[in-house]
Amino acid sequence: MSAAMMIASSIAAEDPSQSHHWLWPEGYEILYGGLASLIVFALLYWKAWPLVKRGLANRTERVQKELDDASTARTENEAESARIRQALGDIDAERQRLFAEADTQAEALLADGRRRLDAEVADLEAKAQADIAAAGDRSNDELRHEIVQLAGAAADRVAVESLDDATQQELIESFISRVGAGARP
Repeated sequence: MSAAMMIASSIAAEDPSQSHHWLWPEGYEILYGGLASLIVFALLYWKAWPLVKRGLANRTERVQKELDDASTARTENEAESARIRQALGDIDAERQRLFAEADTQAEALLADGRRRLDAEVADLEAKAQADIAAAGDRSNDELRHEIVQLAGAAADRVAVESLDDATQQELIESFISRVGAGARP
């Protein structure tokens, strides 16, 4: 039986689903896998490497162009900064000039305003004097009119009280005759 077991064990050792080593594949797999890998790597080197190399060169050129543009922009900005700093001194002088001009204009405006106010005050005083005079004349006229009315009423009263009936009749008839004589042509 021992021979039978040996045959059975040799048949079991040659099982195609089992590898002869736990780490290494079979020899033919190494051969075909290696050849396929070499073909793939050769094709990649032949077709893809120039594209990769060109892409890297383009990227290098683009980065270099951006660096050059940044350097140019920095130089321009530094020059602009120097012009601005120089102009800052001019701005201070301009600010002082504008302030002086504004002060002069404000003084002229105040003087003009004072002149106009003085003229308006003089006009208002003249109008007030004229209004006061007109009010005085009006009150004098009203007072005269009232005095005339009161005097007329007092004279009528005195005349009525001091005249007797015969004198009163004679005055009325003489008035009528004067009016009648003045009415005739």
